[in-house]
This record gives sequence, structure tokens and C-alpha cells, in this order.
Amino acid sequence: MVCYPFPATLSEMPADTPKYRPLERFWPYADLPEQPTDEELIAIDPDLQDALFGPRPRPFSITLSFPRLDIPNFDRALEIARASAEFREVGSGAAHRYRARFLSSDAAQLKALFELVGRSDLTDVLIDDRPVPYARTLWLPLVWFLLHR
Repeated sequence: MVCYPFPATLSEMPADTPKYRPLERFWPYADLPEQPTDEELIAIDPDLQDALFGPRPRPFSITLSFPRLDIPNFDRALEIARASAEFREVGSGAAHRYRARFLSSDAAQLKALFELVGRSDLTDVLIDDRPVPYARTLWLPLVWFLLHR
């Protein structure tokens, strides 16, 4: 921004004065929608969703969250994860993670994915999008019982 000293007369105005006056609005923010998009609402943490919109019934789900792993069948793992009820990639760089949510009716796909990525300590198991104690050792074996129905 160029500041000019106040001239004593109009004839003393410098030749490089602006040719137009900018609009009085906040340009980078003028075109944003007032309501969040569906994608933004999906990405909100479940606790924040409950606080903003009230508790809503959701089906029981188990989410596997894992980074890029150096395993031989990682492409197959991503293929299974993308076929889940909900698949997201979050973060960037070293914090990049894949999140695959499975419903109780998808126990076979959950087990297939967990057999590929579950050996890594970097894989997180979330119950209804929350880390809970014994998720690997108690909750997942309980879901495996659904396979024998």
C-alpha cells in the first residue's frame, strides 16, 4: 500500500495516484458458503457433531485407521478399505492415514483388512470412532463371532 502526503492543492497530486478505488469487502472470504457442505459435516468429530446437532442414532461401527505400511499386500488392503461403508484419507505427509469404517454386517471385510494391517502397532482400532481399551483383544474377537452366524 502506498501512502501519499496530503497535498496542499489538487494540482500537487502525484501522477501515480490509483485509477480506481477498491471495493470495501473482504475479498478472500466473500464467496464462502454460509452453511457447511456435506463433506465438511462428515469430517466433523462425532463428539462435536453431537454437541452441534444433538445426539443422533448411529449404527455400531468399527474403524481401522492406519498409515502407509511397508507390507507386501498393501494395495489389496487399500482395495478392501475403499470398499468399506466409509473410507477417508486424512492428514498429509508423515501424518497421512487411511480410515475405513465397517458396520457389524461387514465383519468379513473387517477381518480381511485387519489380517493385513493389524500386525502393525501403528494401526488403530476405533469403536464408534473412539479409542477404547481392549479394542484389539476384546472387541474385534467379539465381532469375529458374527462370521459364524
